[in-house]
Amino acid sequence: MDQAEQLRNIIKQRRQPKANAKVITVTSGKGGVGKSSISVNIAIQLSKLGQRVIILDADFGLANVEVMLGIRPRYNLADLMFRGKDLQDIITRGPENIGFISGGSGIQELTNISKDQIVYLTQKLFELNEIADYIIIDTGAGINDSVLEFVVASSEVLLVTTPEPTSITDAYALLKAVNRNPQFLKEHTSIKMISNRVSTMEEGKELYNKLNTVVSKFLNIPLEFMGSIPQDNHVPKAVMQQKPFSLLYPNTISSKAIIEIAELMSKITPNTNNNVNGIAHLFTNLLKARLRR
Repeated sequence: MDQAEQLRNIIKQRRQPKANAKVITVTSGKGGVGKSSISVNIAIQLSKLGQRVIILDADFGLANVEVMLGIRPRYNLADLMFRGKDLQDIITRGPENIGFISGGSGIQELTNISKDQIVYLTQKLFELNEIADYIIIDTGAGINDSVLEFVVASSEVLLVTTPEPTSITDAYALLKAVNRNPQFLKEHTSIKMISNRVSTMEEGKELYNKLNTVVSKFLNIPLEFMGSIPQDNHVPKAVMQQKPFSLLYPNTISSKAIIEIAELMSKITPNTNNNVNGIAHLFTNLLKARLRR
């Protein structure tokens, strides 16, 4: 029996929780498009709507979420996997009581964990499912193996794009790479797009229409529109102060836009397919993909 088969058996033996947290993987084709800022501010606004939210920073190269929140976590995912720390130990609390987990080197080291460590990690991730309503995964930037693995393993993906030509082409390149992956389940994956740093709301919708036309024609992937966030000088000011812009400047156009997006997200009924839903299943898919290499 290979490791992938052992992993499937472990998940089957684990009692399913009554409800899975809704997992949203936030990604982009390139860096510098505001992905981490959007992740943090959506988390803030979902929490203000009464949702229990945890952010997982899955970019082990750059700790952007830490910078955005002005928080340096004491422990990360690797401490949970290898150093005996409990789930609550690695969750750092931020503004509006959102939780934050640093992936650290843990995501890189997933392939190297033993069967016992897989059992332990899976159990802890099921616990995470039960203490959060939303888990937002902030991936790294660009089109590398780690980013692709998270997007392919996810059932809910949020793609952030700006009007810059390189952002549009890289977003398409990301979706093209995902579509080529044999593990990608198109029928079980919902991909939604946010147009960021647009001059007008109309420009944001035009940006979506442009990308969606190409994606529909050549990739046959459904792409939904979540909304636009206008260019706003208050956003970089908030980043410099290491504060979420929707808390520091709640009445600006960017904050009002992110509030609308969070409200829309809170009204969307999650996919109830237990094979692809929940953080434990996402990591199960991630592990199986790596074990097949």
